[in-house]
Amino acid sequence: MTTVVISLEKFAADAKHIAGYLEADIMEYSHDAFGIAFAKYDRIVALMSAGIVVRSIAPLLKDKWIDPAVVVVSPDMRYAIPLSGGHHGANELACKLSGMGICPVITTATECMGRDSVESVSTREGYEIINKDSTRRVNAAMLDSDIPMYKIDGPGIVIAGPGVSVMVKKGEYVVGIGCNKGVSHEEVERSISAGLSEAGVKMDSVLAFATTEKKRYETGLLDAVREISGNLVFIDDDTINAQAVPSLSKASAIGLLGVAEPCALALSKRKELVMKKRAYGNVTIAVAR
Repeated sequence: MTTVVISLEKFAADAKHIAGYLEADIMEYSHDAFGIAFAKYDRIVALMSAGIVVRSIAPLLKDKWIDPAVVVVSPDMRYAIPLSGGHHGANELACKLSGMGICPVITTATECMGRDSVESVSTREGYEIINKDSTRRVNAAMLDSDIPMYKIDGPGIVIAGPGVSVMVKKGEYVVGIGCNKGVSHEEVERSISAGLSEAGVKMDSVLAFATTEKKRYETGLLDAVREISGNLVFIDDDTINAQAVPSLSKASAIGLLGVAEPCALALSKRKELVMKKRAYGNVTIAVAR
């Protein structure tokens, strides 16, 4: 992870000390310092008052899953306070600063109560949470009781409700797949390979493959994703139709604004299409990150 220490000029000596400890870069505070840091770094340590940081980052915050973790260190070097992204690296960073004698002030409910969070479990186990909206409900439940974690070795199909967090191997990209009825698994495999090649994405960088729940029994699609040891996620109609897609689609005939593009976007972290839909015979592929 890339880390930067942003400091007022008068605290430069302490900032240098923190940066050395964290193997981080240093940036002097300016009007646009946080904007630059948000675009470049995964973690930000701000050596200044919390008020300055709050006003600086408020317009920059977009999504906790992609925003950098921000920790404020009080000017007297006594406290490290995760300001945003507590479950996404800020708590861990604040606790690491305790090695410098800086007291971490943790406010996320699960950690305060000595409990795990879904995010901390996924980080510890080396997985990515694929249905991110589930974490609020699961974390709330984890405050009151021990929530079991089940590991299912494939091949298999899991149908998870909104109160179940699903974790898969880490990856940056989501591949959306649309296909005609009765397509062969060989054609789906070839199309996935062609789409990834065109997008410049390696197979081991794929988080998941996504399609409409209407394709739940499309054996060619199921077999193809199973053959390449991928994770196939079925997206419900409401979620698909809530996505902002750039292309018109014939999927309106089945009540959807699209398949490949909205399915890829629905599971992606950054909601960015790196490849708009491409048709490969009976299969349509789109890639998002």
